[in-house]
Amino acid sequence: MIIVLSFMMFLQYFIWGSWYVTMGTFMTEFLGSTGIQIGAVYSALAIATMISPFFIGMIADRFFAAQRLMGVLHIIGGILLFLASKVEHNGPFYWVILLYSLAYMPTIALSNSVAFRQMSDPGKQFPLVRVFGTVGWVIAGFMIAILGIEKTPSTFYMAAIVSLALGVISFMLPDTPPQAKTQSSAKAILGIDALVLFKE
Repeated sequence: MIIVLSFMMFLQYFIWGSWYVTMGTFMTEFLGSTGIQIGAVYSALAIATMISPFFIGMIADRFFAAQRLMGVLHIIGGILLFLASKVEHNGPFYWVILLYSLAYMPTIALSNSVAFRQMSDPGKQFPLVRVFGTVGWVIAGFMIAILGIEKTPSTFYMAAIVSLALGVISFMLPDTPPQAKTQSSAKAILGIDALVLFKE
């Protein structure tokens, strides 16, 4: 089980490392992007990170099996990454990356959920599993350098192929059904309710 979860984490972060680091170079070479345009596209990931807790906390964890939802999102993500490599203008490229980020960022929480709920001792086992995510990110960088594709759309192709593969693999991961339905508010999901602890 640990091997399966480690492989999942490896692919999860391999995808991110395949396109994220060299995206600025790609935009400069192929889209003629300015620094402001490159910064705006990178900010799309931050926007998605702020939105995804609502999606995961209020919908995904309560109604869908984590591994299946992760599979669907990675397949959608793979299609969007392929589309990103074909876009020729900065405006459409921004929206494709924003849509991709909205699909990808929830999968981080979902992969963690799958891992934690399949472990007998998460405190000891999760660090070993999670480190393979970092290994995946590093290996993606090495592959880009070795293949010499940092200035080409091939980084997006590589990420798209692995995203589609992880999407299919996700449906074969151990079943992680939705948690028992609870009343979740936006304040609770964002951790605002926990601020009351500062009174102690």
